[in-house]
Amino acid sequence: MRDALVNTDGGSDVTLVRVYPKHSAETDEAKGLVKRIRSDYADALDNPTSAEVLVGGVPAENQDMTGALVGRVPLAILGVLVITYVFLVLVLRSLLLPAKAIVLNLLSVFANYGILVVIFQYGFGENILAFDSQGFVNAWSPLLWFALLFGLSMDYEMFLLSAVKERYEETGDNEGSVAWALERTARPISSAAIAIVAVFGSFALAGTLPPKEMGTGMAIAIALDATLIRLVLVPAAMRLMGRANWWLPRSLDRLLPLVSFGHEGSPQPALASEE
Repeated sequence: MRDALVNTDGGSDVTLVRVYPKHSAETDEAKGLVKRIRSDYADALDNPTSAEVLVGGVPAENQDMTGALVGRVPLAILGVLVITYVFLVLVLRSLLLPAKAIVLNLLSVFANYGILVVIFQYGFGENILAFDSQGFVNAWSPLLWFALLFGLSMDYEMFLLSAVKERYEETGDNEGSVAWALERTARPISSAAIAIVAVFGSFALAGTLPPKEMGTGMAIAIALDATLIRLVLVPAAMRLMGRANWWLPRSLDRLLPLVSFGHEGSPQPALASEE
């Protein structure tokens, strides 16, 4: 059978064999076929030290891309979280507020992942959005969503927290500062979210699935983040944490460069710091 398919007559050292799978490229059966070809055919070669089996085509390409993304996603996410935390510590002068911000942002991202799996993998809402579920979410989607959603979520977070910090530096009243900042930022945050949801929502009406998937995911995520997360959970958490929001050891405070949202020379209340 191998002699009928593989013919190296004529001095050529390259042989092309075409294999037509019975299943679509993203199915488990197609992925299993790629793995079998790469392992079984390589093992069946008479001289495996001098010959190599290379597998191309859409199933192999999808499998390789998924493997590359999955292998790098943890490092990418860790890098984003570390850089974000350090930046927030610098501007907020707190160790707990940045951690709280990151946890709530991740909560927003993961909630959106769950919603999109229900829609695009399980097919709920196919008739409304006019698409046929593939039975899976594209491999590139989670990483792209994380980058976009985490960035936009942190933008809203900084807009709110900068107002809280500025007021707190003036009054030293944590609860009053949260209420004051929420009153002044709720309308701009909501207005910006409505505009962004409208823009991404238009992609949900696209005919092809990738832009529909991205637009739907972003629209749902921004609506969820700007309402439940940013205007409900963030203020509630800050009120419950009280002065612990602004905890920063004095020894670390002296080492960090000063970054302030308030006016130069504004009074600085004694924060909940300790050696």
